Amino acid sequence: MPHDSTSGRGRSVLLFVVATVLIGLIFGCGSPTRAEDAQLDFTAQTLDGRPFSGTSLHGRPAVLWFWAPFCPLCQKDAPMVARLAETHPNVTFVGVGAQDRLEALRAFVTRYGVDGFTELADTDAAVWAKFGVTRQPAYAFISPDGRVEVVTGSLAEAELNRRLAALPDS
Repeated sequence: MPHDSTSGRGRSVLLFVVATVLIGLIFGCGSPTRAEDAQLDFTAQTLDGRPFSGTSLHGRPAVLWFWAPFCPLCQKDAPMVARLAETHPNVTFVGVGAQDRLEALRAFVTRYGVDGFTELADTDAAVWAKFGVTRQPAYAFISPDGRVEVVTGSLAEAELNRRLAALPDS
């Protein structure tokens, strides 16, 4: 039987099309849903008992600061975070306190002066888990387009300031 080169090319094109469709389905090519957007799909309570929805952060630059009251690095970073929250009014700051009782979370906020922005009582660490945070301090930098970058560990003021300035405006 003679070799037909067009059928070989046809099979190659068909395989290419099938592979492209499968890759698109697997990796969500062109999908309007982003993995980062799913991270903002959470609810929590503020330290004063008000409901908070992570989806309220969509479309604007924000930073989540993950802390625990007993953490010496969190205690050291708290005044800096409070100061930078004031000097970056275009960025929404949200503290996410965990790993202790509500009374200890409230005492930390008062003692270290981080009461100028929303503070969440994440007593069951559900928000921490949503962002993959396993130790404190940590920061989740959220762009208005839904991109999320989580950084674990204490940040120097210059580095935190640089990251805040780099967040695009809404």
